[in-house]
Amino acid sequence: MSRTIRLILAVIFVLLITFGAISICQNLGKRLKVDVTDQKLYTLSDGTKSILTKLNQPLKLKLYYAKTASMKGPDQIKYFNNYYEFVKALLEEYVAASKGMVALEIIDPRPFSDDEVEATRSGLKRFPITEEENFVFGLVVQTQFGVEKTIPFFAPDRQNFVEYDISALIDTATARQKKNIGVLSSLAVMGEASDYMAQMLIMQGQQPKMAWTIIEHLKQKYEVKGISTDTNDINDIDVLIVIHPKDLPVQTLFAIDQFILKGGRTIVCVDPYCYADQQPAQAMLQSDKVSQSSNLKKLFNTWGLEMPELTFAGDRQLAPGASTAANRESEKIIGFLNLTPPACFSRDNVITAQLNSVRVWFAGELNEIASPNNIAGENKIERTPLIMTTAKGNTFEVDSPFDLQMIDSAGLLKKFSDGTKPVVMGYLLTGKFKSSFPEGITLVSEPQAEDQNAPKIKTRITGLTQAPENCAVVVFSDVDFISNSLAYYRNQLFGNIVVGDNSALLMNTIDDLSGSTDLISIRSRGNFRRPFTVVDQIEDKAEAETADEVAKINAEITGFENELKKLVNSADEKEKQVIGSTLAQKTKDLELKKLKARQQLREVKMQKRQRIETLGNKMRAFNMLAAPVVILLIAVALGIRRSVMKRHYISHASDA
Repeated sequence: MSRTIRLILAVIFVLLITFGAISICQNLGKRLKVDVTDQKLYTLSDGTKSILTKLNQPLKLKLYYAKTASMKGPDQIKYFNNYYEFVKALLEEYVAASKGMVALEIIDPRPFSDDEVEATRSGLKRFPITEEENFVFGLVVQTQFGVEKTIPFFAPDRQNFVEYDISALIDTATARQKKNIGVLSSLAVMGEASDYMAQMLIMQGQQPKMAWTIIEHLKQKYEVKGISTDTNDINDIDVLIVIHPKDLPVQTLFAIDQFILKGGRTIVCVDPYCYADQQPAQAMLQSDKVSQSSNLKKLFNTWGLEMPELTFAGDRQLAPGASTAANRESEKIIGFLNLTPPACFSRDNVITAQLNSVRVWFAGELNEIASPNNIAGENKIERTPLIMTTAKGNTFEVDSPFDLQMIDSAGLLKKFSDGTKPVVMGYLLTGKFKSSFPEGITLVSEPQAEDQNAPKIKTRITGLTQAPENCAVVVFSDVDFISNSLAYYRNQLFGNIVVGDNSALLMNTIDDLSGSTDLISIRSRGNFRRPFTVVDQIEDKAEAETADEVAKINAEITGFENELKKLVNSADEKEKQVIGSTLAQKTKDLELKKLKARQQLREVKMQKRQRIETLGNKMRAFNMLAAPVVILLIAVALGIRRSVMKRHYISHASDA
């Protein structure tokens, strides 16, 4: 056999071996996978695995994605290609973990096809791209008994919760009824009372109030109903959410108290200053302004908690930049906090263990105090902190809540000083609660209209004085964290998009209190968006280095302006000419000081930008050189090994 033929055969065998190895590795790879993402995005949580192991019937998952149509759409549609790959990979993990109980089918519904008809019949959302093409991205779960559940559209606002949504779909498809959620609020979080009322307002030229986005998301998973703020009885619900309880009547407080003692799970969101509680323009012009604070002092005292008035949590390390007015530079607002792990979330509680980012707006401070429930033994209430500042957090006070309507970020910073322990803004309370109304309440009703002289009717109402079983209440000292302004941002194409884990915090709390232990471990496992912590540290350090100098210059300018005003106001007509020249010179000095301050600020920003760019170059160089260096080290190691083996063989040959 000639050398050329041997070479050709060798090449053919090498190719066969290569393609065979690739085929084998592909088959083995379906079972042998390694999730190298930092937050284990492609690893199913224990809750999902538990749900899959409890399946008693086979399920079919149909993932509809208009892949062909997406290539013809705008950039906002093409964005979903990566999202689709993530969802598909996650569903493949469901199939692998189900031990044959779950089958997956990937469908690209083309125009006028049976697949498109089936997608429409199942209720999946369609977004027109061209005259014929529609964009579809949804999931259908089918059981062998004909039950069908759908995710109509994998919207960006549910990106962080995609595993939860899929697992909840599987869980509900096999049996479970929705939990009943009651919402009691002084705000219009449920929107207008009825469609008829909304239509009437539109006809009158008024904009009806829409339900908060968090309420719309709750309705996707639970049966949600509103509860009047003057109710005297709360029943037929599993979880009660109390949002911004302002000046509730005694019968409502008693109803909440009795609901909790009977075992009803409750979430309370109070606020020393609720930005979402904006007053109408006419009310703002009146002299008697309406307070934007809420509290449940009567119940809190029994639970061993207090939230001081006009006192807010602050933390320099957690305060991101924000603009308080149009065309105004971003600046730190000490009451606007972006809570991040590990310091700000309890890692020992399932509600907050896997959160990544929660933003609060002027949240209050929750303190533990002595109460009847502090008695050691079976009556003691356990208080578990859920969300808090870092150890350098502290509180600051304002003279009036109306001082916050025009935010003075520099003035608020002056009121704040670093602390030595975290400020708690959320608690989980568990134990056998005692009633805040041990002797009941007395309701007074007016006499009938026809008998004005009749005495007022007094009715005594009593109830439980202590819970027979353990109770569970979660208290947050902020309302704005679940409002549209903090928990979401508005997208013109897809509506409100989730920001961080604000909504996840409330969802986690509901899941935990309602007993869905499998689902609670799924929520908000990971986040596609990663924080640039090193860059943030560089920016914070650069800002801290110049903060005192900038504040000093601003203070000098303010003092000089006040001096000028005083000089002009106190001068008489004869002194005007003398003061005129002095005023011009001092005005010139003022402009020079301002110019110098701006130059200093530009230099600081330039230095900060240079440090960030230097860091980026270092990271880029590291990423580019890492792989070649590893290959070079492997080659060097193989070369050394080959040299050692060669010497070994030579020495053995010479001995022989």
